[in-house]
Amino acid sequence: MYGRGYSGGGLGFGPPVTPPVIKQLVIANLAVFFAQFAIGGVTERFAASPIDFWRSGALWQPFTYMWLHGGLGHIFANMFSLWMFGSQLALVWGPQRFLRFYLLCGVGAGLLIVTVPMLLLKLGADAPGVLSMVNAPTLGASGAVFGVLLAYSLTWPDRTIMFIFPPVAFRAIWLIPILFFMEIYFGPPNVSHTGHLGGVLVGWLLLRSQGDARGLLSFEQIRWRWRRWRMRRRLRAVQQVDPRRDDDRPFYH
Repeated sequence: MYGRGYSGGGLGFGPPVTPPVIKQLVIANLAVFFAQFAIGGVTERFAASPIDFWRSGALWQPFTYMWLHGGLGHIFANMFSLWMFGSQLALVWGPQRFLRFYLLCGVGAGLLIVTVPMLLLKLGADAPGVLSMVNAPTLGASGAVFGVLLAYSLTWPDRTIMFIFPPVAFRAIWLIPILFFMEIYFGPPNVSHTGHLGGVLVGWLLLRSQGDARGLLSFEQIRWRWRRWRMRRRLRAVQQVDPRRDDDRPFYH
């Protein structure tokens, strides 16, 4: 991704500086990634599994799952996003606040990953998709990374972001909705939507409690925008069926 609107202006690729906390997180993830394939049973024991968490007491899994990855493409996507968007947040927030935010988003997403499937099962949703979620382990830093992406998009909502492929430019405030759209329609079938949504939800709650993200919407603002959108839709519908409209009227300019 390219970005426009940095302090120096113009178009650039990546952050100007990579802070030490980002380097340390990347190194830690890479070290655990290589340990997964060097030591047997790491993934099975430390990935987030609803069954293991609730029935076997594997309480560590909502934390440990976020350091595991399923392949080179998986860890590259997460670490690239962490470096691309997390570096500037870490520079502005400082290492302690950034690390705390990153870990809370990841752990919060992990708790939702192990809880939501079991809750659905308890409520009687015994569809094959729910049963697979209950038994399938989840791994990856995506929950924490999605929290970072949300924080970036709300801290600098007017910055322009451009994907390398496809070459589409958009404001940073639309980053999360666009990623979810691409994930749902073009992503692989084994993506944890619960984990991604969980990271966004926890990040949103943390940012709201701190009150320092300029692009952050409150529930009142969301409700007001929803009402305004509905009103505009009704007005357009009325204009389309207005019998007083005359297609032969001249255009004024």
